[in-house]
Amino acid sequence: MFKRKGKGKHIMATVAVLMAAMTAMMTGCGKEDYGLDKKDPQTITIWNYYNGAQAVAFERLVDEFNNTVGAEKGILVIAESKNSVSELYQALEDAVSRKAGAEELPDIFQTYLDNAVALDENDILVDLGKYIDKEEQAEYVDSYVQEGYFGGDDAWKLFPVAKSTEVMILNKTDWDLFAAGAGNVSVEDLATVEGLAAVAEKYYEWSGGKSFFGRDAFANYMFAGSAQLGIEVYTVENGQVTLNFDKDVTRKLWDNYYVPYVKGYFKHVGKYRSDDVTLGEIIAQVCSTSSASYFPTEVTRDGDSYPIEHLVLPVPGFAEGKGYIVQQGACMAVTKSTKRREYASVVFLRWLTETDRNLEFALSSGYLPVKKEANDIQKLQDYQVQSGHEMEALQMDIITCAFEELQKNTPYTTAGFQGADSLRSLLGDAMISQAMADREEILAASPLEAEQLLERDLGDAHFEEWYASVKLQLEDICSR
Repeated sequence: MFKRKGKGKHIMATVAVLMAAMTAMMTGCGKEDYGLDKKDPQTITIWNYYNGAQAVAFERLVDEFNNTVGAEKGILVIAESKNSVSELYQALEDAVSRKAGAEELPDIFQTYLDNAVALDENDILVDLGKYIDKEEQAEYVDSYVQEGYFGGDDAWKLFPVAKSTEVMILNKTDWDLFAAGAGNVSVEDLATVEGLAAVAEKYYEWSGGKSFFGRDAFANYMFAGSAQLGIEVYTVENGQVTLNFDKDVTRKLWDNYYVPYVKGYFKHVGKYRSDDVTLGEIIAQVCSTSSASYFPTEVTRDGDSYPIEHLVLPVPGFAEGKGYIVQQGACMAVTKSTKRREYASVVFLRWLTETDRNLEFALSSGYLPVKKEANDIQKLQDYQVQSGHEMEALQMDIITCAFEELQKNTPYTTAGFQGADSLRSLLGDAMISQAMADREEILAASPLEAEQLLERDLGDAHFEEWYASVKLQLEDICSR
């Protein structure tokens, strides 16, 4: 009896070992790599909207992947630029709705949170947490990861590849002339929103009526400024949108942008503020780190051109405000398909955001790396030395300033919901368009009429009327 029982145990143990071995083989050859085979490569497609240097940098990385890790694992990446955000989203909408003649959905696509939320209504986004555990997610900047969790189902749907924030850049050449001539201004005065407005007034008076400042992405001023002042414009919880368009907070935003604008201290002329700096319309701007490299090296004013130097500074915040700074930049989403294709997509995204590679993309494109380890000046400098990829002085100053801003402040981005894009568009236009229209009216009027118009514009009634109108429009968006 004893021997027979032992023999049975031996047989069962042998079977267990064999089963364990088979499981290990299945894990190694099936489940772990989901059937990837370099003899039969899995093709994955990526839609993006990169252009110029960003497109060149991205395509170079795609080629590198295909020739190395992709060839080894059996993954072939095909990247296609749709040229612009609007064209990309139109192609995605056509694919989702299966419009006649539409292309099939790509395996990966570039997207902002607002559009991802809208597309997710069709249940097309992969929960990346199935392939990347919390421990690995923790290697990425926390706020970048958190942005990808939405919808209330604890699914991670957006993968951060490259991000950006904002910086302030001065035409240092003309600033130095102003600082020396005025005698009572310094760079430190530009640390706050209130200080910026005060300096702009001094510049206007010193220069004989020239404007000092302008900013790109006006919605960022409204959203981040409101958060700094303690009240977010809106919040989203369990899919429910709550509008918090506070009158006192909005008035402070108004007083520090609309008022300086109608007085002539701030100005918007071209499509971007770098255009205005180039034409000598302003000497200071706030812009995205990913577009800051367009800051000019010379100014052409009244037919005369002269070279200028730059000075990169942190974006001014409200003096009594909280330390928030804008977090922006699209993420990548993976569409639901087969486990093999989904996994292959994740393999590429992981590879793309490895520290040195992410630094390479940052150096080439002006975006910020997304891994915590890579967001370090010393790491960036070491990589430049090792790779021989020397960053231009302006780009280095931009990245250095951005890293310092992110260390001292909390990155801020708005929550996503179906109408978020419309709400952002409204807030990005409402105040600045009012300011531009009112300023134009003042400039076209006689001196007496201009004085009366300015008195009207600076009055409480004008703000109240504008505020009430905008609030109604925001309420309509949030209630849809």
